[in-house]
Amino acid sequence: MNVTIYDVAREANVSMATVSRVVNGNPNVKPATRKKVTEVIERLGYRPNAVARGLASKKTTTVGVIIPDISNIFFAELARGIEDIATMYKYNIILSNSDQNLDKELHLLNTMLGKQVDGIVFMGGNITPELVEEFEKSPVPIVLAGSIEESETIPSVNINYEQATYDAVTSFIKNGHNEVAIVLGPLHEPINSVKKLEGYKRALADEGISYNEVLVAEGDYTYDSGIEAFEKLLEANKKPTAIFSASDEMALGIVHGAEDKGFNIPEDFEVISSDNTRLSLMVRPQLTTIVQPLYDIGAVAMRLLTKYMNKEEVRDHIVVLPHRIEQRSSTK
Repeated sequence: MNVTIYDVAREANVSMATVSRVVNGNPNVKPATRKKVTEVIERLGYRPNAVARGLASKKTTTVGVIIPDISNIFFAELARGIEDIATMYKYNIILSNSDQNLDKELHLLNTMLGKQVDGIVFMGGNITPELVEEFEKSPVPIVLAGSIEESETIPSVNINYEQATYDAVTSFIKNGHNEVAIVLGPLHEPINSVKKLEGYKRALADEGISYNEVLVAEGDYTYDSGIEAFEKLLEANKKPTAIFSASDEMALGIVHGAEDKGFNIPEDFEVISSDNTRLSLMVRPQLTTIVQPLYDIGAVAMRLLTKYMNKEEVRDHIVVLPHRIEQRSSTK
């Protein structure tokens, strides 16, 4: 049977209130009494009931994290930043995969709220009006990490994806490339259709290069879609000499797809990727990439959430972290 606070109090010959004060670190307990209660707790193997404590305090010290796919290294690095800061502030994490499915996202959101979490960190490629409506009705704070919500009413932490894409494409053009292709994730996601594609178009326009839609390929962030995108780009009436990829995994597919057809990187095609995950260092040639501070995005999102949960002052609910381009061997 589970050991209860009543069992500890009876064994130590003290009140349940005294046991509670010892468990919660209240200093108003005599050292001798604290020692006696602690010894009984250890001997009986008592563990405080987090649910009961949460009901009493109206806080469960638990945070829900909804993530598209924990097996994806991009989200795994974000989640690590969230978890580390949660631990620092003594919060527990409930982690769930949404598979980027709207019905599942809405279900998980309501499930988390049903578990009385104190706050939620949400990651998703397409923050729909239905999701925003649920976020705004939520009784607990919600912060987005690495996710774009166009109205900017929901607190979020990101980099400037439009500017990062602009910087990458401009670097290609400055290096002598006039036929620059872009391989994006799903175009129904604003991060691709609104941010990255607009950065691409702006870079071309600023350098006097016409936009050519045949140099735009859509993938789904996976390795196989990178290979497929490269094969599609080879069929363009003007073949690209430089390719920007919206994810490291797709970039690996582009590099290997090119090499499988006898091309060399960067001699035949220069490639820049987006994430700077460990994958960018595991391929040969190593990928030149936009450095997104993935761990920091997760960590800052969690810290922002703690501020909302603890009623601290929040000056900026939209946080944009810096980015840079790390030059490696996939560009000249």
